[in-house]
Order: sequence, then structure tokens, then C-alpha cells
Amino acid sequence: MSENCADIFDLFIVGGGINGCGIAREAVGRGYSVCLAEMNDLASGTSSGSTKLLHGGLRYLEHYEFRLVREALKEREVLWSIAPHIIWPLRFVLPYHKELRSTWLLRLGLFLYDHLGGRNLLPGTKILNMTDETAAKPLRHSLLKAFEYSDCWVNDARLVVLNARDAADRGARVLVRTKVVSAIRRDGFWQIILEGSGGVLKTVTARFLINATGPWIDQFLAEGIGQRGVHNVRLVQGSHIIVKKLFDHERCYIFQQGDGRIVFAIPYEDDFTLIGTTDREFIADPGTVKISRYEIDYLCNAVNDYFEKKIFANDVVWSYSAVRSLFDDGASKAQEATRDYVLKVECEEGQAPLLNVFGGKITTYRKLSESVLEKIEAFLGKRKEAWTGREPLPGGDFAVTEFEGLVRNLKGQYPFLQNDHARHLARHYGTKAYEILGQAETYDDIGPYFGGQLWACEVTYLVNREWARCAEDILWRRTKQGLRFQPEQVE
Repeated sequence: MSENCADIFDLFIVGGGINGCGIAREAVGRGYSVCLAEMNDLASGTSSGSTKLLHGGLRYLEHYEFRLVREALKEREVLWSIAPHIIWPLRFVLPYHKELRSTWLLRLGLFLYDHLGGRNLLPGTKILNMTDETAAKPLRHSLLKAFEYSDCWVNDARLVVLNARDAADRGARVLVRTKVVSAIRRDGFWQIILEGSGGVLKTVTARFLINATGPWIDQFLAEGIGQRGVHNVRLVQGSHIIVKKLFDHERCYIFQQGDGRIVFAIPYEDDFTLIGTTDREFIADPGTVKISRYEIDYLCNAVNDYFEKKIFANDVVWSYSAVRSLFDDGASKAQEATRDYVLKVECEEGQAPLLNVFGGKITTYRKLSESVLEKIEAFLGKRKEAWTGREPLPGGDFAVTEFEGLVRNLKGQYPFLQNDHARHLARHYGTKAYEILGQAETYDDIGPYFGGQLWACEVTYLVNREWARCAEDILWRRTKQGLRFQPEQVE
């Protein structure tokens, strides 16, 4: 069965990760008509598998990626200002390990990190006195020196969904669980055939096609567009483990490893510690990625080299893995491949343009989107100025210093709310929490209780406003409440 769609869009975006949704938001706000299709759920690939950090990338300085680091450092506070409900500052403790990088190299790197640009509200680096320091208590007693610096936390999957929601509110069409079967150039346009979850085919026309499919980028070029033998990216698997919390403070740790990598240990969802990430070459279907026993052991050993309390594979309560697509610059090791993004336009005279988005990181998605718009403007003409760094994402219309005030106001307007529930709603939805709770006066008014901090009113909102279609969408991408659910509650 097929169904023709008469709509002609300026832009058609393939891929509902952070890059695709960020481009959609930027473009529709500048006056272009936009359609985006994601074959699974929004943020179901790489964009929900990050370490959840907005950071410059301290380690990237060793590879002389100063432009990327500077751009990322400047973006931290920009993104914090437009989404203070899902983004907040963190302090990172970097213990000195005498057998690895020298103190002068760490000092130099942190000095550059503080001064490359963009730090106005975040506090700078300081040296910790480990003989009288709370952050020293979980560490081995031989670690006598440490530095502390700033970066930001981000709820990665929610960042994706909020960009999509804002794009849709401004007129973009967002299609989830919709696969692009093929895209063919015809008469100066793209004819794009879509297959929805029910097997129904639609044809959409667009002037400009954007391939933002992340690790599927070469596969889409081969199967969707017919470009055979393409090899633009190297795929790298990154895995994380979650264990019950290992320390009782809000700071994070960044641990150097003997192989040159670093591993983070970060407070996660109040009761847990997030540990990651790994970097391994990946050659299979990105949709099949899962953590290996080697990676579990690597991450356990990485923190065991620093913490007094040891962890083992049976301490892992959850894990997640994702595949990053890095532009293939010929680097010999996965951890040495550039994390910078590369944009390439393919277009011959009289043809509709195709733009491929290679690489990128969640911290710089907005700058990537602005760079994509520069490419689009060269073909479709300029319409409006860049804007996404000034306008809050849905629910983020309050100052970065006002989060606790939002929680108090929620509890004031809804006195029945338990404190943990109020904080959960504020952290996930910001001022949209009022829309979720509506006219409720008691817990009976917000529907059945499912478990954790999840009530029916929130599920209804996620289905109606955030494209959630199944339990996994809700429990693991939109809310992370799956950590607290028993199998019968999931059912």
C-alpha cells in the first residue's frame, strides 16, 4: 500500500539524533520548511549513549584539537542557559598519578581549559589538599595530589527530544519509527520514499537532503541513495556501566589510564555511579551493539586502580553501549580519531543537494547546526539569522540560578507533591511540569502509579507530546526510571 504526500519541503533530514534534531530546530526557526524522519525512537542510537557531559574534552588538547575544544568550552554555558532543567554544572576531581601524565602537563592542560574561552559562570580550576578533603576519602591513600575543574552534565536523550519538540512546535514535521527506504534525485528535487511502522509507504519531496544518520551514514548512502563502496567513517563502540553509588558527595572523578584514555565516575540518578567510557573499533550493525565482558572488566579495573572500595562485574546494575561515527581521518587508534565534525555537500549542476554530517559530539551540536545552515543558505538563500543560542528549549524558560526556586514553586502550587517527585518533574520538564500536573489537587488526580517517580500523567504527556511509543522509550530514554522498576512494573 502506498500513499503520496503532496508536501514539498525545503529540507528533509534523515536521523533523529542530536544532530538531526538540532538542525531541524535551527532551520525551521530561520524560516525553512522541514521534515525529519527517524527509523526508531528519537535519541535511540548514539545520542542516548553518551557519558552525559557537556565538556570541552580535556584529552583532546593532547591531539591539538584547539578549535574543537574552544568551541565546546564556549557552548557549555550557552546550552546551560537555554536548558537549565536538564543541564547543570559539575566539579571534576582529577587525581595525579605519578606514573602517567606529569603535573606540569596537567597544569598546562587545565590552564588552557580555563582560558580558551566561554567560562563566565563556571568556577575555574583549583588544586586540592588531599589530606583534608572530602573528595579524597573514597580514593587510595597514596593519591596525595589532585586538581578540580568544571564541566556540565546533560540529560542527553531529553536534549534531543526537546530540540525535536521545539522544532515541531515551530512547524517542522517530525516522524518517528519511519524509515527512509530510498531517496532519488528527480527534476531538481529529492523524491523520498518513507515506510512507517505499519508498512505504509509515503513519498515526500524536498529541495535539500541531509544525511544525519550517525553510525548508519555509510549504510544509508549505500542502501538509500545507491552509492556503493563508500567508506567515510570509522565506527567506535563506547560502553558505560552503572553501579550502586561509590561515594557520598556530588563531585565527579576523572581517572587517567595507562593506555592514555580517561574514565569518568559520576553521581547518577541519586543512588548510583556512572562509569565510562570505552573506545573500541566496531564493525557490525550499530543496532546490535552491546557491552562486552572485556569492557565491563576494563571499567571496573579502571576505577579499582583509584578507589579503596573495589567493584566487580556482579556489581553492575545496568549498562549501555552506543556506536559513535568518527570521520575517518586515518588515525591509527580509536581514541586518536578526531571528534570534530565534518560537513560535505554533494551536488552537481542542476541536481538537488545532499549534505552528509560526519562525526560531531553532543556539546557542539548547536554549532554544527549553524554550520549546516550556512551550507543550506548557499543553495536555498538566506532567510533569518542564527537564533537557537538565545531561545530556551521547552521548559527551560528560567535562569540557571532559579532551579531550586522552581522546585519550591511546584511544591507550593501542588502541596501534595513529595519532594523527590517534585525534583524529578522539575529536572526532566522544567516549567512544563505545570502542564503535566494540570489542575491536580491530590495524587489521585494524576492517575495510576507505575513505580519509581512515574505516574500516569507523565506517561500521558510523553506519549502525546514527546513521541513515546513503548515502555523502553519512557523508562530508559525519557525518564531513566527503568533503574528502579521491577519486571512486573515494566509490563
